[in-house]
Amino acid sequence: MTGVKQASHFPMDAPEASAEPCDCAPTEAERRRLWTPITRRSALTLAGVGAVALGVGLSHGTSAFAVTYNPDDYPSWEDVERAKKNQGDKEAEIRRLEDMIAQLTRRVEETRAAAQQAADEYYEAQQAFYEQAYRADELQKQADEQATLAETAATNAARVASQLSRAGGDSTSLEVLFAGSAASADELLTKLGQMDKLIGGSETIYAEAVAARDSAQNLSDQAAVARDERDRLQKIAEEKMVAAQNAQIAAEQALADQQEHMVTLEGQLAALRDNTKKTVDEYKDGVAAKKAYEEEQRRKEEERRRKAAEEAARRAREAAAAAAANNGGGGGNSGGGGGGGGGGGSSTGGQAVGSGWARPSDGWRTSGYGPRPQMCGPSYCGSKIHAGIDLAAGCGAPIYAAANGRVIYAGQLGGFGNYIRLDHGNGVGTGYGHIVNGGIIVGYGQQVRAGQVIAYEGNTGNSFGCHLHFEVYVGGGTTDPGPWMSARGVNTY
Repeated sequence: MTGVKQASHFPMDAPEASAEPCDCAPTEAERRRLWTPITRRSALTLAGVGAVALGVGLSHGTSAFAVTYNPDDYPSWEDVERAKKNQGDKEAEIRRLEDMIAQLTRRVEETRAAAQQAADEYYEAQQAFYEQAYRADELQKQADEQATLAETAATNAARVASQLSRAGGDSTSLEVLFAGSAASADELLTKLGQMDKLIGGSETIYAEAVAARDSAQNLSDQAAVARDERDRLQKIAEEKMVAAQNAQIAAEQALADQQEHMVTLEGQLAALRDNTKKTVDEYKDGVAAKKAYEEEQRRKEEERRRKAAEEAARRAREAAAAAAANNGGGGGNSGGGGGGGGGGGSSTGGQAVGSGWARPSDGWRTSGYGPRPQMCGPSYCGSKIHAGIDLAAGCGAPIYAAANGRVIYAGQLGGFGNYIRLDHGNGVGTGYGHIVNGGIIVGYGQQVRAGQVIAYEGNTGNSFGCHLHFEVYVGGGTTDPGPWMSARGVNTY
């Protein structure tokens, strides 16, 4: 939130100036503990832990597989051919293959469920932190306003006191008693009347000053308590974010393992069950063909994404050139946890400017930053605090990295739907929500450049239409992306 001083927790270097230091969460030791990245080697271990924690039962009614198979345990085609020659070996190998296939499937289900649960917990913790940060900010703003009123009232009281002092020195009781004429007496009575009014007014002003001072102190105390709670919630949110990203990596690894081994295992199982004269070699060829087809489809999808990114970059360059020729730019108006809207275009999307910052979308703004009426759909309601801005360019439109940085979260995240978070260093980060399913084209730990396509616009999560929900983080809390980007030469209005 604007004006909230929070601890910098992003480790990367960037051209941004360091966030102002304060006694806020998290500490350096906590940051080192939180930001130790997970490796692929440890992903499946975490996945198993998450699955046990979820307590999801097997389709066979057991709580866990009796045997955990590693890739080295998988049978070769030669093993299958040997097993076909002996009925006992054949049945044993069939059971083992069935267990392996079931384990791969089970692991994918469990890791997905664990990732979903972790993402939901992170989202809830993040929203609680945002709301508390906003509350602390508002309380401090009110305290500052009351302090200003108290200072003004005190100044007025001092001015009245000075006037009373001067009036008392000019009009003493002796002057009243020894007034030489009616005219002088009338004059003194007038002065005394003015003094009475001043005295009465001074008491009112004094009371207002005291009330404003007490109110300012009370609000300051409340703001301090709110900041402590904000910092506590920030720690929780960051821990949940790391847990969610680790669970996402584990789920991705489990799916990759399934895709890598399932085709071969199913082919081997079919070969063992087949009692015709069909040979193992024929099954082996069929498995190879199926695997080659799937790899070709993946290659085509990667090529499609590459061409889409190149096309988006080309359009961005053309738009920037047109904007420069016309000496103008585009603008825009959307909702994280709700909001959205139609398309529209901007002439600056993805085009990095001299500051090293780029507009994250070609779309128009459809919703601004801050409090807003709660929007509700058939199954959910959006947040009352809109911690970012919404830019709508249309379903499938490219989303660009706002600055150079590193991906520290990429995956599903509660009401944000599919979400990416980038670390730009020195306590500065950006977030991108409601990405279309399958539209995240960067991965955890990847370095990205300003203006690079990182995803495609969608309608996932708590969203009422295809759009990008864009957030800027400073010291962990959010700030209004409009002024922030404007200060860096990027128009998001």
